[in-house]
Amino acid sequence: MNRSPYQVLQKPIVTEKSLAAKEASRTLCFKVDPHATKTEIKEAVQIVFKVKVESVHTSTFIGKERRRGKTVGHRPEWKKAYVKLRSGEKIPEYSEIA
Repeated sequence: MNRSPYQVLQKPIVTEKSLAAKEASRTLCFKVDPHATKTEIKEAVQIVFKVKVESVHTSTFIGKERRRGKTVGHRPEWKKAYVKLRSGEKIPEYSEIA
């Protein structure tokens, strides 16, 4: 599939855990397109932030059923990517997206 980097990287995940990983192990955390591959994620980060990527780890979260009284709904399924940068690369801030 031909997706733009901004379709692959949907938004950064800014939590205590992701900020700790960013500082400790040079790892960025993103919510990504559920159908994106590790290669697409790597290329998207390299294009958007102009850095070199060492590795990409992903995890998929299955949407759960949620109820409000007798109304039943589902949370969406989503995918998280941990992107580790090569040593020597400047860690970008999320506000620096080109």
